Amino acid sequence: MIRIFAATMALILLTFPAQAFETRATAAYVIDQTTGTVLLTKNADTPLPPASMSKLMTLYMAFEAVERGKNNGGLDLMEELPVSEHAMSYGGSTMFLDTTDRVKVEDLLRGIIVLSGNDACAVIAEALSPDGTEAGFARMMTQRAQQMGMTNSTFANSNGWPAAGHLMSMRDLGLLTMRLISDFPQYYPLFAQQEYLFDGRAPQNKSNRNPLLGLGIGADGLKTGHTQEAGYGLVGSAKQGDRRVIFVLSGLDTAAARAQESEAIVNWAFRQFSQRSMGPAGTLIADAPVALGAATTVGMELAEDLSVLVPVSGGSDITAEIVYTGPLRAPILKGDAVGELVLTRGDLPEVRTPLVASTSVGAGGFMVKLQAAAMHLLTRLNEGPEAAS
Repeated sequence: MIRIFAATMALILLTFPAQAFETRATAAYVIDQTTGTVLLTKNADTPLPPASMSKLMTLYMAFEAVERGKNNGGLDLMEELPVSEHAMSYGGSTMFLDTTDRVKVEDLLRGIIVLSGNDACAVIAEALSPDGTEAGFARMMTQRAQQMGMTNSTFANSNGWPAAGHLMSMRDLGLLTMRLISDFPQYYPLFAQQEYLFDGRAPQNKSNRNPLLGLGIGADGLKTGHTQEAGYGLVGSAKQGDRRVIFVLSGLDTAAARAQESEAIVNWAFRQFSQRSMGPAGTLIADAPVALGAATTVGMELAEDLSVLVPVSGGSDITAEIVYTGPLRAPILKGDAVGELVLTRGDLPEVRTPLVASTSVGAGGFMVKLQAAAMHLLTRLNEGPEAAS
């Protein structure tokens, strides 16, 4: 089998390279979720203290539990959970719960998202833990994170309170954010809620700490974080038009720096890049030769809609290359994978998308096989005695 690389179209963009973003954050990860294009990484795979940003993992597992339902070992939104002395003992940002409270799961979720309640996380954790302890739930968090591909995350508690071994990478937080948005669209709007006053208590702690909400830039989540060890961080997401950008920052010096850096990254991601359609599923890209088939070629078409992110004011030409092993051998069914289309876009990561057969090609009959054998023999004879021996 011969591996063939067939160059195809070059889409010329008369532009200049997009300006890279120089972030002040210690670590960062920015991805265009719509196209899956990673726009920025800085120490993105380094496990770091995540502070309250790790509450997103507790929320993910809580949403999973609600979807399972109380009868299947999960939770009900209207279910009321008790508050333990351990949960009540947490300081920092809280819902100011005490052991006389029984709190609805729905209120606890809002308390975690809007108020960043350390106590609320512990209540959820103890309810779902196999041994009734927050530590037991933290072990569940670590195991679930590994299952989800978050290989640089380990948890010691449910809320990000400083503890040895409680670590997450920025890429893991980005992956978790994408899963929250895609897996639980029914709950995601909670992250845009700007105020929540639980039971009329603690009016000084009613506002969402996300500095981007309400700025009119499409921001709709997700979670801030701050400890002395971790610095100021933010897991954010914003949607403008059909595009959604997710970003994770950590290690900034002040809340003001976090707000400024977050807004700047959102503006950069949307203004410096745009989404271009390369064609819908079924777009014919090229023809490939077929061996021993009822037809000599088969069309190669896009298996799925294809759009890519390109620099608005910049970028090299978009070049496309077809990669396949040929000639393809009959029989071939319509929809069979027959190759890949590889797009390169300057400094951005290459895009690989599958190509499938546009039609079916059956095996050739006796005459086709006879002709192929004759051509093979003729070729060997033309190459001389050594090739024919």
